[in-house]
Amino acid sequence: MTTANSSPLSVQQVFELAKQGKLFAGNLIVGGKPAKTVDNTTPIDNSVIGQIADGTADDVDVAVKAARECFESGEWKDKHPAERKRIMQAWARLLEAHKDELSALDCIDAGKPISECLNTDLPATIETFNWYAESVDKVFGKVAPTGTDAFSWVVKEPIGVVGAVLPWNFPAQMFAWKVAPALIMGNSVIVKPAELTSLSAYRMIELAYQAGVPKAALQMVCGRGETVGQAIGLHPDIDVVSFTGSTEVGRLFLQYSAQSNLKEIVLELGGKSPQIVFDDAILDDDAIDNMLAAAFWNMSENCSCGSRLLVHHSKKAELLAKLTEKLGAWQLGDPRDENVSLGPMIEQAHFDKVMNHIKTAQNEGAKLITGGHSVNIGSGWYVEPTIFDEVDSQMTLFKQEVFGPVLAVTTFDVDNDAIALANDSDYGLAASFYTQNLGRALKVANAIKAGTVSINGFSEGDITTPFGGYKQSGFGGRDNGLEALEQYCQTKTVWVVR
Repeated sequence: MTTANSSPLSVQQVFELAKQGKLFAGNLIVGGKPAKTVDNTTPIDNSVIGQIADGTADDVDVAVKAARECFESGEWKDKHPAERKRIMQAWARLLEAHKDELSALDCIDAGKPISECLNTDLPATIETFNWYAESVDKVFGKVAPTGTDAFSWVVKEPIGVVGAVLPWNFPAQMFAWKVAPALIMGNSVIVKPAELTSLSAYRMIELAYQAGVPKAALQMVCGRGETVGQAIGLHPDIDVVSFTGSTEVGRLFLQYSAQSNLKEIVLELGGKSPQIVFDDAILDDDAIDNMLAAAFWNMSENCSCGSRLLVHHSKKAELLAKLTEKLGAWQLGDPRDENVSLGPMIEQAHFDKVMNHIKTAQNEGAKLITGGHSVNIGSGWYVEPTIFDEVDSQMTLFKQEVFGPVLAVTTFDVDNDAIALANDSDYGLAASFYTQNLGRALKVANAIKAGTVSINGFSEGDITTPFGGYKQSGFGGRDNGLEALEQYCQTKTVWVVR
């Protein structure tokens, strides 16, 4: 594609390089051999936009050896926190300068609407790097309350070599969520981007080197989950793996840990998040916009997607009318168009899965309110935003994560039924609800089993608040907030006998 010292590219320049098939993402490992490459296609029209490396377990081993040597030598770990902060801030400035270029890469690689990449994803990515850069010299140890015969202190030390295994739905932003806290604490980090979306990670690491991050402290191995991902999970010299993706694959990383060195595993997994509309909810434009965003933002390829809408029976008719009216403004089409709100599904297999969920919902008796069809443009993987009513708690659509633009509507009569329905899930990542009753708000917020609960709006919090889930939505830690730093550290007690 380009080199780290080149000028930033515009959105249109990236799109033109994609048309020419010139976008490239290779392995960035110290001492490695050139990897074989495979075609990289865009879900927009399934055309070849360039090449990506097809890494192997041997590539992972080379990267781990370099990462370990870097860590033990102290090249990055032993830099003064203020120096790591300076380098990370320089990196963030480069990311800001290349924001349009990185946005276009995620758009073309993942089929994400360019307007969301420009206005949401990349600003949040840059904010994450800046925030963690600022945090490095604000994390303190503590002194233990010993008797007069001893003195003790407790310190946090970097854990060592970190494997960051990324999802395809928010390529740049999830890179930041994993890499920024792990790197700023002094660890060596090996990134494995999703094989479907490697471009922005490659570019961001090039820029990291330009900012001054040692190459062995931040490396990247492209490749498939069953080869590179598995090799990271099983490697005996990786200390922690942080993974965001499906619950099915998350279970594999726990197995890999047990089969190897009992490395720490941090998992951010699936969700089937509820939205609850109580009888006193105000259904104004803001509320409707929030409900639609929760349900359909990023084509619903979002683990915190509010895919279950639980509505009091007295509000359902009004709510469905307003949702369908406003949903008409959500344009489905080529995500390179700034007016488009919904792009394609990420790949054929995922498109087929989403369409099968729609068919199953109809077969099980759910009532189709709007949508329900694919649109034959580009790749053909474009799915209309779809709403089903009369979805009961035994239906597949109520229970299983679709990860596509399908909203299930279920009615309730009393508050306790709404809480029970909200918690009737194997997942517990997020939830939102709408009420004007303060007592009810406190009761429901405390009763819902989810990592993030928002009231009278949809939110995942921000960089200051930890993000992760209950039950099968998460394991071992949290992304974001100061809490994220904990999973990339060891805790050491030093005891001095007087």
